[in-house]
Amino acid sequence: MSSDFTRPDWVPQLPRGKRVLVAGATGGLGAAIVSMLLEGPDCVIGAHGSSRIFEVEDGRVIPLQAEFVDEESCSAMVEDFCERAGGIDALVVLSGAIRFSGHWNDMTGADWEREIAINLNQPAFLARAALRRMKSQGTGGRILLTGTESALHGGSPTSFPYAVAKRGTEAMVQGLAREGAPDGILVNGVRFGFIESGFHQRWHNRTDAEMTERAELVPLKRGGHPDEAAALMIYLMSDWSAFITGQMFPLTGGDWL
Repeated sequence: MSSDFTRPDWVPQLPRGKRVLVAGATGGLGAAIVSMLLEGPDCVIGAHGSSRIFEVEDGRVIPLQAEFVDEESCSAMVEDFCERAGGIDALVVLSGAIRFSGHWNDMTGADWEREIAINLNQPAFLARAALRRMKSQGTGGRILLTGTESALHGGSPTSFPYAVAKRGTEAMVQGLAREGAPDGILVNGVRFGFIESGFHQRWHNRTDAEMTERAELVPLKRGGHPDEAAALMIYLMSDWSAFITGQMFPLTGGDWL
């Protein structure tokens, strides 16, 4: 299944020399962001993967591999990038997962805590580590987190803890934005609807037929293309977004209207 999407002949760009860390870069959205950043002026891009290395032959990309298990491991990955890049100007947190695919009522306490740790705690630890580093640098910065439109509607029986975590992310965006504003650190998020990034196939084992059926539920009758998500997130890291902070931007194709 493919989106009926025509790619524009331009992309949003960051100023030359920006140091951008993408946590969770090996998925469809992460790969799109890294690729689009490489179309612009030279930046230093940290491409993090949990289970595998981001594969690209480009000296502007620093591949990073780390499994997040606690606050220490999250902070260590941010610091590793900062040491290798000479600092950090932007953090994009895309890492997340739905490990339990059954009904939430059948989850053990450990299953529930794992879902919350992956989708709420780890993004919080990554963002806090980046915020601290950006404050110490005194040069401002950008932090981008991700949500899901379904969280505004209670999620689904098979993604309830994920929705709970992502609703918490919305509070995190506001709180971090308030904390970072005096230092010029802007924090925003993107609330995704159905994006054809491979997420549903990877975590819910959805078939192409099921994906086509899901796209028909979207008012625009298609899923979002990863490049559309990448363009919005890069815009939110650009100098044009200098008066935007504490906001969640829905990218849904009109889903849930």
